Amino acid sequence: MEQEIACPGSNGDVVLRAESIPFSQVPGQSRLFLAYQNDPLSLTKYYPSAVVSHTQISERIPEVLSNYTTDRTALCDALEETNRQIGAGEKVFEHIALLREPDTVAVVTGQQTGLFTGPLYTIYKALSAARAAECLRGRGFKAVPVFWAATEDHDFAEVNEAFVLDAVGELTRLATDLASTGQPVGEITLDGTADDTVKSLFDSLRSTEFTPELRTLIVDNWRAGSTFSQAFERMLARLTSEFGLIVIDPLHPTMKRLAALIYTKAVRKASEIGEALLARSNELVADGFQAQVEIEPGYFPLFWQTDDGTRVALRQTDKGTFRTKDRSHEFSVDELVRSVDGDPTRFSPGVMLRPLVQDFILPTVCYFGGGGEIAYFAQNSEVYCVLRRPVTTILHRQSFTVVEAKHRRTLKRYGLEFTDIFRGFDALLPEIVDRYLNKDLATTFAEVEEKINTELNRLDRELSHLDPTLAENLANRRRKIIYHLGALRGKAQRASLQKDEMVNRQLTAIFNELMPHGGLQERTLNVTYFLDQYGPRFIDWIYRAIDLNDNGHRVVYL
Repeated sequence: MEQEIACPGSNGDVVLRAESIPFSQVPGQSRLFLAYQNDPLSLTKYYPSAVVSHTQISERIPEVLSNYTTDRTALCDALEETNRQIGAGEKVFEHIALLREPDTVAVVTGQQTGLFTGPLYTIYKALSAARAAECLRGRGFKAVPVFWAATEDHDFAEVNEAFVLDAVGELTRLATDLASTGQPVGEITLDGTADDTVKSLFDSLRSTEFTPELRTLIVDNWRAGSTFSQAFERMLARLTSEFGLIVIDPLHPTMKRLAALIYTKAVRKASEIGEALLARSNELVADGFQAQVEIEPGYFPLFWQTDDGTRVALRQTDKGTFRTKDRSHEFSVDELVRSVDGDPTRFSPGVMLRPLVQDFILPTVCYFGGGGEIAYFAQNSEVYCVLRRPVTTILHRQSFTVVEAKHRRTLKRYGLEFTDIFRGFDALLPEIVDRYLNKDLATTFAEVEEKINTELNRLDRELSHLDPTLAENLANRRRKIIYHLGALRGKAQRASLQKDEMVNRQLTAIFNELMPHGGLQERTLNVTYFLDQYGPRFIDWIYRAIDLNDNGHRVVYL
């Protein structure tokens, strides 16, 4: 069933159409994620704070507030500093002022600081949190949306790329020439080569009426001298300014000081945390699920930063000490505690501890994450228990595929539903060619295959009477004959598609845009493509298309 969504456009109102696809129909989803989306209350062993509806998160507010002890004044002063530096809009500062009040909670999400904001789902996360906070305020609760920019991560290769579609619909990869030496991503500084990356972006995109505004947005933010995180945060702030999304940078010294207490507790309880996580991983596997994060013996929940800025993992030794992976440094528990107290900027949480750090610094009422994050929340709920903190509710962020009008027309022309693309290009090709491009050849192949089978059946009867072993030999050769005939048919179908350049271009473009790299659009494409095509109102369109009651994948037809 389709929904119609009225949105303002540059030339009058635009009507979007949205439909929902159950995630059970989307390839590549984990069993645990599907179970959580279908019936979260059946998994309370793993998700103690699970709710059926986003409206129920308000019931957690008293527990969140009673367990929140962080200095709101210090927190909000730092948030004001960060958001002024990135040029946030006035609504952000209204929300920071609201967060200063003792009965305000935060709806939190976050993501790595990707090039040009990274994959589309980064934007979808931000807008999901903003919409949920707006919903809470509409029901009389004080709530603000907060985006945790994961500037502490050190996997630069993962964030140093963005994908767009060029003027002819080909998927194009963009990346900077920067290299990381192991320092946090947020500390990597853009140099003059960033201009080359920006140029490559606009050389790829098709020039539209919205291109000049997009160029200004990109050039203003992704410029030499800015850190990777500053560029990301400034661009995100501009795109979400009307929604009042507060950006938090965990590398800010105040955030490190505020996190020091939970760091210290994690250090002292490191062995217990590791044991609990190993047990939980085994429990998940025993229940038929997969542990999202592999926990090794000697697990330690924090990273330590060396003098040259490299972020390194620590592992527990048989002596009860903690040693860096390269064995260059070794610490006792007391030494690590003193180091945290003296300089908390030397530490950052691993993936199992980070949600808890977020929820210690912020009065988090819920977190919006992706399918992978939902899966690892089943593990790190154990960390909350060990450190005696209330377990935060996790909700799946809104998930979208945006289908442009030209692609909707192509789908209709060839009698395809959106879910048909999940079968893949090679699976759809034979049907489209046989049905629309070369019906006569398809008929010929079918007739030839039928005649071959008829004659082979006649030969099989004769051979069975003569010598059964000859009949078995014929069966093997029949399979080879049919295989080679099918291979020839496939080559003919591809030749037909190549001959019809328009159809080939249309189908290739559909898969490049709707299933790039064989996965959901939101996991690959960058928002700049749609901003170039439809302007900044595209962000508002997506916001209006959000339905927090929908647990499926939403397909939005422009």
